[in-house]
Amino acid sequence: MNIRSIALFVLLASVGLTGFNVASAGESPATIASINQNKAKLAGKTVKATGKVVKVNNGIMGRNFLHIQDGSGDATTGDLTITSQQTAKLGDQISISGVAAVNRDFGSGYLYPLLIEDATITAK
Repeated sequence: MNIRSIALFVLLASVGLTGFNVASAGESPATIASINQNKAKLAGKTVKATGKVVKVNNGIMGRNFLHIQDGSGDATTGDLTITSQQTAKLGDQISISGVAAVNRDFGSGYLYPLLIEDATITAK
């Protein structure tokens, strides 16, 4: 473990996240299931994930909505909804990085228990 890893562990311990795999530069992204399971702790923080695009809705409210899955989790924890100015195609493998928002309500019945907003998308 290098000094950077130790510093990250100490920082995460101070906010109660030592049991959670938070990705930092150069590390593997967290699983989609773990992001969903720890959403309350992640609100307002930048998260990273990788997965396969399973749904795309472009041009909604000035942004693109994508759903990705990585095979982790179940019907409630295995899907991650992101918004981005970028887009991808169904079936694409992508990496994303964006800010976690919890209970994001756009009105008219569009409430997201977890939404990764303003994500950057990188093709894998």
